[in-house]
Amino acid sequence: MNPAQQLLAPIGRSTLGLLASIGRVAMFVAQTLSHIFRPPFYLKELLQQLLSIGYFSLPVVGLTTLFTGGALALQIYAGGARFNAESVVPSIVAIGMVRELGPVLAGLMVAGRVAASIAAELGTMKVTEQIDALVTLSTNPIKYLTVPRVVAATLVMPILVAVGDSIGIFGGYLVGTTSLGFNSAAYISNTVDFLQSWDVVSGLIKASAFGFIVAVMGCYHGINSGRGAQGVGKATTNAVVSASVLILAVNFVLTQLFFTQ
Repeated sequence: MNPAQQLLAPIGRSTLGLLASIGRVAMFVAQTLSHIFRPPFYLKELLQQLLSIGYFSLPVVGLTTLFTGGALALQIYAGGARFNAESVVPSIVAIGMVRELGPVLAGLMVAGRVAASIAAELGTMKVTEQIDALVTLSTNPIKYLTVPRVVAATLVMPILVAVGDSIGIFGGYLVGTTSLGFNSAAYISNTVDFLQSWDVVSGLIKASAFGFIVAVMGCYHGINSGRGAQGVGKATTNAVVSASVLILAVNFVLTQLFFTQ
């Protein structure tokens, strides 16, 4: 092997490995989508996942957006003061929360909590051969384990983001009226007047996509985890990292699609 080949061989192996991983994930997504509308339907599992992913994620999403909305108001006020544009604080806080910060922060928080939990749970099931037992009982693991989690996350994330947006805007309102000297009625009026319906809808569409990503990454890495505690730990880490990176990448694509003239 000549020097040029020695230099390019690791790059080629890494590229082939990346393409193979993308192909495996794409096949996993295709399998999941193909089972969503085909019976049997495990409604009990779906309801449990709606509760686990949605309701129990509310505290972390709410606290994150509350403090982010307050910090955003402070930063916009400090920046706007340089141009005598302090009055834009209510509208920019609202638009920033519903378009970008609300969906992205909620997605990242849910990725850290839910993707890790799903990967650890399914990885442990694989290590203890519970997934093999499902196959022995003629139960499709994708249908029983993956579909309820993916559907639940896709449905519940827009609700989480809507609540998070409201709390984040309320955080900006609290800071604006208590620390920055804004009139309460004027703050609310500016928020409502400049916020358009498409701003809210675009954020909810992003939220649904992020929920799908979180659940798919958690299930994929959990079902394909290695053996032993080390394999489960690696699967959990990979699920959170891949979900977080994909959320940021998809957010850029959707933002460009929605708001580029």
